[in-house]
Amino acid sequence: MPTGGGKSLCFQVPTMAQDGLCLVISPLIALMRDQVQNLRRRDIKATAIYMGMTRDEISIALDNCRFGNYKFLYVSPERLQSVVFREQLATLPVCMIAVDEAHCISQWGYDFRPSYLNIAEVRQLLPGIPVLALTATATPDVIDDIQERLGFSEKNVFKQSFARENLGYIVINTDDKPQRLLRILNRTQGSSIVYVRNRQKTKLIADFLVENGISATFYHAGLLPAERAARQQQWAEYRQVDRGGLQNGKPEGRLTGVRVMVATNAFGMGIDKPDVRTVIHIDMPDCIESYFQEAGRAGRDGKTAYAVMLYNKDDKRVARKRVSDNYPQREFITRVYADLADWLIVGEGSGLNRTFKLPLQEFCADRHLPMLPTYSALHLLTQAGYISFSDEQETQPRVMMLCTREELYGLPLSQDEEHLLNIILRRYEGIFTEPQYLHETIVAQQASITTEQLNSTLISLAQRRLLLYIPRNKTPLVTYTREREDTERVYIPDSIYVSLRDRYIRRLQAMIEYAEQTSYCRSQVLLAYFGETDALPCGHCDVCRQVKSER
Repeated sequence: MPTGGGKSLCFQVPTMAQDGLCLVISPLIALMRDQVQNLRRRDIKATAIYMGMTRDEISIALDNCRFGNYKFLYVSPERLQSVVFREQLATLPVCMIAVDEAHCISQWGYDFRPSYLNIAEVRQLLPGIPVLALTATATPDVIDDIQERLGFSEKNVFKQSFARENLGYIVINTDDKPQRLLRILNRTQGSSIVYVRNRQKTKLIADFLVENGISATFYHAGLLPAERAARQQQWAEYRQVDRGGLQNGKPEGRLTGVRVMVATNAFGMGIDKPDVRTVIHIDMPDCIESYFQEAGRAGRDGKTAYAVMLYNKDDKRVARKRVSDNYPQREFITRVYADLADWLIVGEGSGLNRTFKLPLQEFCADRHLPMLPTYSALHLLTQAGYISFSDEQETQPRVMMLCTREELYGLPLSQDEEHLLNIILRRYEGIFTEPQYLHETIVAQQASITTEQLNSTLISLAQRRLLLYIPRNKTPLVTYTREREDTERVYIPDSIYVSLRDRYIRRLQAMIEYAEQTSYCRSQVLLAYFGETDALPCGHCDVCRQVKSER
């Protein structure tokens, strides 16, 4: 089904109509949290298990599912690797397994995640339980691959047309993308998402828009979780509030929230805002799958919306460089493998099943490695089975007192600091002996402060050596899935390296052809890519409009 087509209802409704629990496998923590909150607002019992939760919290969540008549349990695919979780899973009253963003299981897809391959093994723990795989972006070969890797006994595909009749696809050739972006936003109304390819550019474009009178903020994976949540909330709340009067013959109102979100593709899955009027790509995506999913976040309320790509010939040159960044030479990949083991101090014949934190920037700087090719090399080593590299693991903040209770009472503290420390000391009994996981939202609410104020106060107390504070951090993890090999024996086979590189090049070329062609309806081109070859011209893309004007 297309983005915004209601895929969640396909497993939520049948689960509510029967006894038991639906196990939902989802790739992003934010996506899980949003869906759980939406269900709870409807008085439906749902919970999620994700990285950063304590053992007690996980145990309580599983007990609720076992004894509390819960209907939905959301987990990440990485959680399925846990032996303890698998043992617990076999005791739960599971009636259905739902695999969200199912294209992630196919290495032929644009967003392959090796952890999704664990799902087929879980089916053996839950024999006879039906599996529903859902995606908004799968080509015919990916659809076949999903069913094979999930162990379907026979092919069984329910497919709604990906056509979005209210969405106009437009490509604009321009050498001055910021100014053209400004013109588009000044000529249209409503919320907008502007996609760019790197973090630095998000701030530059957002600042440019603000300087020109358009409310905007920016979003990328490098921001603190509290910052990301706050900015997404500001953008989600953008609307006009009616004052009840008239101004120039129109209803008078004021605007609240932030109109434009400038973001990398980290701002993606889980966005549930129906009234986005424009999605604008300043930089060309890698593939049509990615573009189609991001563009599809416009107009989910069924009203007229536009997906605009700003393009010029420089985009083609940059795209060609992405091939070498995403698929570096084999010699470079083996060098990364050797440097990684040396940096982590893993000797030949050792390391099996050991997991290490990998601060990627620090590693690349120390070993004089370029960031993007190194990142890609780690993923290729993962697909070849040497390691498991995950860049999505988010560690929960921790805190521990460095002074005794008696010393604490004699220290000069502000009223706010004293109030916060009293709350923390009451909540975490072992805080004087070992670091305790900090529940930021709960503690901040009890102290009547924001999470930003909580972080600031704890940093100040840590600088005075009153406590140890380890902020929330998103640190990649590396697990050795086999013993460290002699570097000369490390080899990335053609079935992975050549096949995936060639598929990447074909997807990139399809994206370039889509941007440059002016002969065929853009909606028809997109739908044909996904196997719909009988679609009619949409009538409102830039190509269809040009054809009408020439008649």
